[in-house]
Amino acid sequence: MNNKRFLSRRFCALLIATCLGASAPSFADDLDPRRLEAVSAAMKSAVDEGKLAGIVTLVAQDGEIELFEAYGHRDLENQQPLHKDSIFRIYSMTKPIAGTALMILWDEGKFKLDDPVAKYIPEFEGLQVAEGVDEKGNFETVPADHPMTIRELMSHTGGLVYTPPLSRGPVAEAYGKVGVLDPSSTLKEMVGKLGNIPLDYQPGSKWVYSVSVDVQGHLVEVLSGKPLDVFMQERIFKPLGMKDTAFFVSADKADRLSRAYAPGEGGKLMSPENGPFLQKPKLLSGGGGLTSTAADYFRFAQMHLNNGELDGVRILSKQAAKLMRSNQLPEEVENIGPFYPGNDFGLDFAVVTDSDAAGGLPEGTFWWWGIAGTWFWIDPVEDIIFIGMIQNRDLMYARQLQAKAKSIIYQ
Repeated sequence: MNNKRFLSRRFCALLIATCLGASAPSFADDLDPRRLEAVSAAMKSAVDEGKLAGIVTLVAQDGEIELFEAYGHRDLENQQPLHKDSIFRIYSMTKPIAGTALMILWDEGKFKLDDPVAKYIPEFEGLQVAEGVDEKGNFETVPADHPMTIRELMSHTGGLVYTPPLSRGPVAEAYGKVGVLDPSSTLKEMVGKLGNIPLDYQPGSKWVYSVSVDVQGHLVEVLSGKPLDVFMQERIFKPLGMKDTAFFVSADKADRLSRAYAPGEGGKLMSPENGPFLQKPKLLSGGGGLTSTAADYFRFAQMHLNNGELDGVRILSKQAAKLMRSNQLPEEVENIGPFYPGNDFGLDFAVVTDSDAAGGLPEGTFWWWGIAGTWFWIDPVEDIIFIGMIQNRDLMYARQLQAKAKSIIYQ
């Protein structure tokens, strides 16, 4: 790394913090080899201990990849090794990509963030808010105090929830009964189902992780006139050279797809299913449908770290990129809850606002993760990108692994 550039960046950050009366940011000291070796050892240890079948780790600073390694197996039963170009189900790491697709259209003037969602998705016109259920199980509702906006949709504050078990309660159960995320539905059919179910809470009053980004996927289709997968391919994947990112893994790449694992009896890893990712789905889930590689996701992350541009190709305006990683929560919503201490929410990214509470990530870092354990963060203070690719449904262990990686880099 260029030490003069690092020292200059450190001095500027300290100066800004002093002038603003803010706490000084933490520093990774310039990612010397000892820290990278410690990251490598920790990730390898997770495999050696039998906690993971395999892991791909990528760490970059100032646009240069400093660590890129693969350990373990993509198929433990058949002893097939994991490689750096192995393909993973990234689930909710799809969300920032779908948000980027929508903000491309914002750049083109196709909508405003405070536009009502119903302006473009008529199924959301006149949505009510659930207050309870009567003795017959019917919803008791009141009118929404204002229409859900696109800003609220993109910040998970619009009144939507997830299907069980990610969300609970009458509205979530109603989602499950009608198959809101049924893979045999289209995005248009999905929003039609949502339009017949009341909101869970008044728009703008809470942060609740939700199917909002699947709705965003349909909004991309409405505004662009193209299927979500086609729009993403044309406007994000092809321009960025993300050659292995798609809503399914084609037959010629199927031998690179990592199997999905979960802890079984006695903690031994088991692979209950390999997921429906080997043929094109009908539901193009903007909230969790993509497969990708560490190298592809690095290019997406670096584009965001560069404020919307990579290798001379601009995907987003600087303003759009900044909006995505700036807090968009309504004044009434203090943060995104105890599971994510020290974080607010932008447009499809979590945003660190308290470094100590967030495990040492510098304030301004933006990030997210997926239900199979994959995770990433983008640190604009020290120009660091970290990507971890695993396929394991032990979510608490995945969070522990993420915390370990943060502690090695920053503490």
